[in-house]
Amino acid sequence: MTYWDLHLDDQALEPVLQDALVKPPAQHRLVGAAIPRVDLVKKLFGGPSFIQDLDLPDMHHCRILRAPNRAGRMVSIDEASFYKKFPDVEILRDGSFTGVLAQREDQAVLAIAHLQNLVTWHLPATLPNASDLHTFLTTTPSEKRVVDEVVAQEPRKPSATHVEAWYQRPYISHASIGPSCALAQWTDHKLEIWSHSQGIYNLKSDIEVFLKREFPEGGAPQVLIHHVEGAGCYGHNPADDVAFDAALLARLAQGRLIRLLWSRADELRCGPSGSAHLVKLEADLTKDGCIDNWTHTIWSNGYTARPGRSAPGSLSFVAAAELAHPFETPVSLDPPMSAGGGGDRNAIPLYDLPNYKVVYNRLLEMPIRTSAIRALGGYANVWAIESFMDELALSAQQDPVAFRLKHLSDARARAVIQKAVEQAPWWHDRSQDEEGVGRGFAYARYKNTGAWCAVAVRILAGTSVRVTDISVAADVGLVINPDGVKSQMEGGAVQSCSWTLKEELMFTNEALTTSSWEDYPILKFSEAPAVNVALINQPNEPSVGAGEATQGPTAAAIGNAVYNALGIRVRTLPLNMDNILKSSG
Repeated sequence: MTYWDLHLDDQALEPVLQDALVKPPAQHRLVGAAIPRVDLVKKLFGGPSFIQDLDLPDMHHCRILRAPNRAGRMVSIDEASFYKKFPDVEILRDGSFTGVLAQREDQAVLAIAHLQNLVTWHLPATLPNASDLHTFLTTTPSEKRVVDEVVAQEPRKPSATHVEAWYQRPYISHASIGPSCALAQWTDHKLEIWSHSQGIYNLKSDIEVFLKREFPEGGAPQVLIHHVEGAGCYGHNPADDVAFDAALLARLAQGRLIRLLWSRADELRCGPSGSAHLVKLEADLTKDGCIDNWTHTIWSNGYTARPGRSAPGSLSFVAAAELAHPFETPVSLDPPMSAGGGGDRNAIPLYDLPNYKVVYNRLLEMPIRTSAIRALGGYANVWAIESFMDELALSAQQDPVAFRLKHLSDARARAVIQKAVEQAPWWHDRSQDEEGVGRGFAYARYKNTGAWCAVAVRILAGTSVRVTDISVAADVGLVINPDGVKSQMEGGAVQSCSWTLKEELMFTNEALTTSSWEDYPILKFSEAPAVNVALINQPNEPSVGAGEATQGPTAAAIGNAVYNALGIRVRTLPLNMDNILKSSG
């Protein structure tokens, strides 16, 4: 049913009520009540729930073949040898864009594995030195701008101590457990696609850019995209790429319905990643232990290259650059600060600082493809800021929580900070601590306009770091569905544990080498911490959203807990044993 089916013509002409009464919070029946998840039964018991489960009649199966470097191009392919072994499987190709089509999925999987051994790639040495991202980030051409600056009118207080530190995040993957998937069928008059894209209208718009080039005189098929739920999405994952891949394969398949599922290697090597991110922080401590002259400098690629945002002549799909007649690949940009910012998200300090300056260097070259990933630059910026706050507190010989409260006049910020530590009995009771136990704390307000969120963690550091307990306190204004808010907080905190402790894309100068869970580990179900979320409901305040609020604070809290446990400040993510040992020297 559509809105037009409701025949609202008469109602649409009614005048807008300027004096409509707002229901008092005390009369709310649905707002503030938990809503049952009717979708969970199928998902918990393995029923068909996602696009990966979609099985349509007469469906053929495809797999894709790609270079491990987006600048790579196919030099040769031994099709004769391939067809000797797989006479019933078709190779579908346009330039370096190559896939296989089979009647059964197992045939497609075996065929693409064999074809990988029959291809020669040209892989230019375009990727940065993975062991020295600091140099790459600080020397690559960039667009520099001052994000924000505050200069106090009164004379600056004399400083007793100057503190500075560098913090670095690697490139990371979306790493959805369910690989990206799409179905497509291309007939004379219609291109029909089934996709789990977050933005099917922008996806449609960019596919039509391709079609207008292919059919300059008209006659392009009408594009129809069905949205189907996907199994995990944390921003601009490869859902759009696999949909465009499927459209190209469907064209070559000449009317047959095809299903394309990316492999784990495709997901890790070819999908958009979260940018490597470098932060330099500097500040002075006055004689009375207050912060002044704060400077936050960022080096990062942009955080958005979604469909619908490309300049004329360019498309952000990975396949668009592989075609015989390729499109240019746009360098990632950033949302404006009015929408929360990108690489500069959460870089403006939330604390009461008389003088501060925030500078952002957005890289103008993109050897590794980047785009939107959960929290964008907010994750790395909050991790850096809140780690630095602990370092400043230590230098000032003050308790980290008290030090934050000393620099905060925002009552709602103070409330979540106090709640996060108050509700965690393990924060104060240390009588049963074993060797290697550490505690850490961090705070942020997402996008500086969204949810107030404080996180306390307890870890156990042995042969690896394990987060055992997380206490979250959040203020999202009026709570609409408490279960939904808690799920957002829990999910973000658990994923942040995985990013912070384990995740890092690996590469040489010629190729991304990460291809499986073996070399890109994520947090296991058995490693999931106990998470306790307390919501401070504000029924008379606007709802501000709950998404992505815990990503940054959780990371910083873990880093601070590692220092608390080991006495080692690790400023390079992930916080694995390699980086801990490097930092111990």
